[in-house]
Amino acid sequence: MKTKCETCPLRQLDLFEDMSRDEVQFMSRFKTGEFVAQPGTEILAEGASSSHLYTALEGMGLRYKTLEDGSRQVVGFVLPGDFIGLQSGVMGEMKHSVEATTRMTMCVFNRSDLWELFRNQPRRAFDLTHVAATEEFLLGEMLAVVGQMDGMAKIAWVLNRFFRRLTALGLNENDQVPLPYRQQDIADSMGLSLVHTNKTLAKLRGKGVATWANDVLTVHRPDQLADLGYSTGLGAARRPLI
Repeated sequence: MKTKCETCPLRQLDLFEDMSRDEVQFMSRFKTGEFVAQPGTEILAEGASSSHLYTALEGMGLRYKTLEDGSRQVVGFVLPGDFIGLQSGVMGEMKHSVEATTRMTMCVFNRSDLWELFRNQPRRAFDLTHVAATEEFLLGEMLAVVGQMDGMAKIAWVLNRFFRRLTALGLNENDQVPLPYRQQDIADSMGLSLVHTNKTLAKLRGKGVATWANDVLTVHRPDQLADLGYSTGLGAARRPLI
């Protein structure tokens, strides 16, 4: 293992809640290694079972479902600190796929050790429940945006969420954060056409609110971007790190 739990760089961020010494030691035993996925790698496949669970240590990915006609619905994005594979661990198989967008490094845990976490680390087990509840909340917020907001609000919401979360991860430099996704990925997450997405991004750029180019999102007016969308602010709230 290249990254030890005791010196994990994510643990130093205010975004993540503190762990006790015993919890860190347990996580050191729970972690079995690290896995590096290259861009485009399918980490977990919809309908398949996996013997491993993961925490994203570095890099970004996305979660998506494939429909019968071959179209794709992006149901979420994977950022550093996100826990991956819980569906397979609890339900026996994944209900969506997970793919690496950039080169990703992930902490690996054995799915078979999940019961040990519940038996011997009740606070860590509650943290895992907290992670699942947060994801459920954010999916509900995303569904509200997709179903009820217009194109401008949709794009403003997703960009604002990225900006806030990546800032909390310490990746903001001069109001710029890395955003290595494609416009098609954003369109597929918001239920928009690629053309509509492109035109809306152009409007935000023309208004001097935000510019997304060359895998970098620059937010010129953060407050205005937030006002154009809809957010409870939970996307950047403190959360457990598994």
